[in-house]
Formats: sequence, C-alpha cells, structure tokens
Amino acid sequence: MSNNIQSVRGMNDCLPDAADTWQAFEAIVRDWLRRYGYREMRTPILEHTGLFKRAIGEVTDIVEKEMYTFVDELNGESLALRPEGTASSVRAVIQHNLLYDGGKRLWYTGPMFRHERPQKGRYRQFHQVGVEALGFAGPDTDAELIVMCADLWRELDIAPTLQINTLGDYESRQRHRAKLIAYFEAHQDVLDEDAKRRLHSNPLRILDSKNPAMQALADNAPRLMDELDDEALAHFDAVQRLLRASGIAFEINPRLVRGLDYYNRTVFEWVTDQLGAQGTVCAGGRYDGLIGQLGGKPAPAAGFAMGIERLLALVEAGGRPLAVPAPDAYIVHAGEAAERFAWQVAAALRAAGLATVLHCGGGSFKSQMKKADASRARFALIIGDDEAVLLQVTLKPLRGTGEQTRIEVPLVIETLKNATI
Repeated sequence: MSNNIQSVRGMNDCLPDAADTWQAFEAIVRDWLRRYGYREMRTPILEHTGLFKRAIGEVTDIVEKEMYTFVDELNGESLALRPEGTASSVRAVIQHNLLYDGGKRLWYTGPMFRHERPQKGRYRQFHQVGVEALGFAGPDTDAELIVMCADLWRELDIAPTLQINTLGDYESRQRHRAKLIAYFEAHQDVLDEDAKRRLHSNPLRILDSKNPAMQALADNAPRLMDELDDEALAHFDAVQRLLRASGIAFEINPRLVRGLDYYNRTVFEWVTDQLGAQGTVCAGGRYDGLIGQLGGKPAPAAGFAMGIERLLALVEAGGRPLAVPAPDAYIVHAGEAAERFAWQVAAALRAAGLATVLHCGGGSFKSQMKKADASRARFALIIGDDEAVLLQVTLKPLRGTGEQTRIEVPLVIETLKNATI
C-alpha cells in the first residue's frame, strides 16, 4: 500500500463548496416533503444480509454481485451495508409496529452502498432521498408520488422525463412468467450467460437486460400487459387519468420492470439524456406484498428513491446552480481595543441569529477585506480602535449597492436582518 492513503475507490469526499450545495438541496427537499405531510425516519446503515435477500430477491444483480456483505466475527452473523432504503424502512415499520393506527408517510436520506464499477453518476457509496407511503392502496397514492416528484423538479429547475408501467399482480405475473420461460427456452442460442442463469429463477429480469445483443429478443417477448386482470388494468388506468389531470406528461414503457423483486402494479422512472449512461435520477412504484413478505401484517405500500449525486449533476448540467448559504457578516478588525470589541460584536450578532465570521490571524485591513469578499458574506463589519471607543462599527455592503456607514451595534443587527441583497 502506498504511504499516500486515499479514499476507497468509488467513495468520494464531499468538500466544503460541494457540501454547501448539498445543504441547499437538502433544505429544499425537507421543505418539499413537509408540504406533502411526510415525516423523516432514520435507519441503520448495517442490516442483516437476509433482509435484503428476502426483500430485493436473491436472483438480482444487487444481491448476487453488488452488496457489501461480511460475517461479524463476534457472533457469526452475516451483515450487509444497505444497498437501498426501502427494505430497511419496512423492517423498522414492522419492528416498531408503526402501522397500528393507520397509514404512514415516511422519508429518509443517507448513504447506500453497491459494489459497482465506478463511473460518473455511479458510485460505490452514493446517497438517496427515499419516500415511502405505507398503508395506502389506491392509485391516487401512486399518482401523488409522481406529482410530488414533478413539483420538486420545477423547484430545482430540471426536466427529467417520466416513464411508467404496470407489473400487475402475483397471478398475472405467474402467467406471464410461464410464457416468458417458454419463449426464452425456444431461443436459448441467443441468451447470454446472465439470461440463462435467470431463465427459471427470474425471467422478468431478462427483459431489462442491458446487453445490446438481447434487445431484439426482449422486444418480441410476450407482454405482461396482455396478462393483466381487470382490477390491475383499472388501477393503472386510474393512475394515468390522475397524471393527465395534473398535467404530468409520461410515456408507457412496457419493458420497465425495475431491478428489485418486491414491486407490483405501478412502477415508474424519471430519466434524462444529460448524464450519459446513468440516465435514471428517480425511480419507484408500488410494493404491496413486501410488508407481509418480511413478516408484518400485510399492508399496501408504494414509494420511490432519488439519487442525490445524479440530481445535483443534472442541476449543474442545466447551468442553474442552487443558491447556497453565505455568512451575513464578516468582521474585520485591527488594534487591541478593536479586537476586544470585535469579539463582543460577533457574539451579539450570533445571539441574534446572524451568521458571522470573525477574522482570525491578523493582517492589514486590505488583506482582511479580500478574505471578507471571498467569504461571500453580504456585509463587512470594519472595526478599528476609533470604532471600538465609540462602540460602533463601519458597515460596508459587499453585495449589491449601498453606502458604507458607521453605526451602533443594535442598528447593525436590525440592518442585517432587514437586508434584502
């Protein structure tokens, strides 16, 4: 190993300038979710490996190839870094009996982990915001989840496009599964190794193959839509009707199956062509069977997750950066009396709720003013020994227009609070 220790491949540092943007995004997200009545839940990064095998499906890329798993040497348990958030959320809801008094609207955010080949928009540690509507059965919930996303895209000034599909219910998928197996068995010479391995365990996933040689075969495969019963079709029709009424444009993609086994009925993805191969920025759908599958009392559920890195890359690609927080004031001072007074002024401003940077390290007024400007602060507060004697500061606007003035500290606080620049 090199003496120069660096971060693990595919796991990135978030430095202060980037963290400012993340915080701006997170503030928008928190307010957006509050407006829709969702409450935050936080779950551990580590879970029992069996949770994801039962929830996601053992014959999926995530479980077979991508999960970070290890055996806890202290007790022999197999543990995994969470590769997604829905399974953990459902596990917590079951464990703490959160649905005892009716449905819950929950959200989470945090790091997820998948051992994939790192590239732009795909990292081994990545971050998601997830939304779960648990205990709600109707198509109105499915549609509202999609409308929620559209509202956020408008706020972020981005425009991914919406693809939707329905996976029907268990019985229709079983009929479709039998037809898929028969169809693919008749074309074994075209199947790649992944498809052959999944032929009898998870043939639906073959439709989602990224192998170009498999595309024509998948395009001509039996359609799940042809197997749907009247109830599932009515549910999907209602979702479409509600989306049209809300002015949401969409396209139906019959090959959209998602990469996790727990989905049923409505599935959707928001996609873009501005991020290269990693075009999906948000995806989700209905998963009515998962709560019962993990040992809880059966209840309907739906949700989605969005990739923060990809969304921020899409915002950046659009050239419309998020407004990031900046200090209200940067205090410049020189002289012993000025330094003592500057500490008092900084304390007063912070107590009033104003973000204040007190210059440290000395230096001339000129050099300190350069640092004040670089801080992105709205105002510089200049304190020399003359100001200290009079218990005043010189207030200099650093953004926009305005005259430099010498005023008392209470008026500084009032001015900064009322400033609109």
